[in-house]
Amino acid sequence: MDGSSGTRKATGDHAEGVAARYLQTRGVTILARNVFSRGGEIDLIGRDNDALVFFEVRFRGRGSLTGAAESITPTKQRRLIRAASFYLHRHGLWNANARIDVIAIAPGELKKYRIQWIKNAIQV
Repeated sequence: MDGSSGTRKATGDHAEGVAARYLQTRGVTILARNVFSRGGEIDLIGRDNDALVFFEVRFRGRGSLTGAAESITPTKQRRLIRAASFYLHRHGLWNANARIDVIAIAPGELKKYRIQWIKNAIQV
């Protein structure tokens, strides 16, 4: 994910794979990837204990002016809320315990990646 190995989409897909593996090691069951709806795209959908979780995955390389988590604009937050709401409505899950989390990924110092899981980062 150094930027030289491919397109932005390829980098995003790789970051989502890293995030999915990270989450699975922490007990999250991944239910879907890259879910598109009228509201927008949801990177990952998973189950964390009794919660249905919509994950926004962000990657920032070395030298980025903003961190991965900080790169989520208010416009993006509204799109995520709309996409999650649409998904819940379409699947009849309005009463589900649901939240939107952010997985922020950056190059690590001691490990390949530094991963930060921000639970309930965006209020539905």
